[in-house]
Amino acid sequence: MLMPRILTALVLLALLVPALLAASPLPFAALTLVLIGAAGWEWARLNGACPGVSLGLGALVTLLCGGAWAAGWASQAPAAVWWIATLCWVIGGGYALRCGPAMWPRLPQVARQVLGVVVLCAAWLALAGAHQRGLAFILSALAIVWMADIAAYFGGRALGRRKLAPTISPGKSWEGVWSGLTGVLVLAGALIVWERGAPEGAALSVFSTLWQQLGPGLALLAGVALVALSVMGDLVESLIKRAVGAKDSSRLLPGHGGVLDRIDALLPVLPAVMAFTSV
Repeated sequence: MLMPRILTALVLLALLVPALLAASPLPFAALTLVLIGAAGWEWARLNGACPGVSLGLGALVTLLCGGAWAAGWASQAPAAVWWIATLCWVIGGGYALRCGPAMWPRLPQVARQVLGVVVLCAAWLALAGAHQRGLAFILSALAIVWMADIAAYFGGRALGRRKLAPTISPGKSWEGVWSGLTGVLVLAGALIVWERGAPEGAALSVFSTLWQQLGPGLALLAGVALVALSVMGDLVESLIKRAVGAKDSSRLLPGHGGVLDRIDALLPVLPAVMAFTSV
C-alpha cells in the first residue's frame, strides 16, 4: 500500500504544482474542476445513486462550478456567502455528529444529493477565490488541513488515549486534535514572523491576513475555529461512509481512496477561510 500511495501523491503533485505556478488561473481551475467533479460522482455513489445518476451529478457539479468561475463569482462573491456556508457547516455538521451515523440514511436521498452539490460547489468556489488572492494565501489555506492532519496523526499515535468519536472514527483521539491544533498554531506563528518584512501590497498567507485584519486575539480564535472545522469535515465524511458501510469514497486514487477522502476536511475550511478574511 505504501508504494501506490507515494506514486499517487507524486503524480498529484506533478499536476498541482505547475497549475499553481502558472501565470494564468485557467490550468488550476481546470485541474480542480476535474477533481471536484470526481468528488461529486463519489458523493452520489456513497448516497445510493445509480451509475448514470452518479455521473450526472459529478458533471453537474463541474458545470455549476465552471459556470460560476466564468461569471467571476470567485472574486466577486460577497462575504455573506462565505459566512452563511460556514454557519451551515457549524450547525448542520454539529447536528449530524451529535445524531451519529444512524441519522444519515433517514434523510431523503434527493436531500442528500442536493446537499452534496451545495457543499462541493461552495468549497470549490472558495478554493478558486483563495487562488486569486495569491500563492501564499492558497498554500497556507491548504496547509491548515495538511498540518492539522499530519500533527494529529503523529500526536494521536504517540499520546492518544481518549477517543474523539468512537462510533464514527474509532482511530481519532482528543490528543490527536490537540496535537493538530498545536501544529497549525506553530505553523501560523512561523509564517506571521516570516512575513513581517513583506513589502506593502504583497500577497500574504491566511495567518498574516487574519493577524492584520483581526488582531492577535481574534486571529487566534479564527485559527482554532479553522482547525475545529477541519476535524468536523473529516468526521462528517467518516460518518457518511460508516452509515453506508463504505471504507473509502472510491478507488480513484490508489493508496489514498477517493477524492473525497483527500478533501473532506477542506470542505468546511475553505469557505471559513474566505469568511474570516473578508471581514
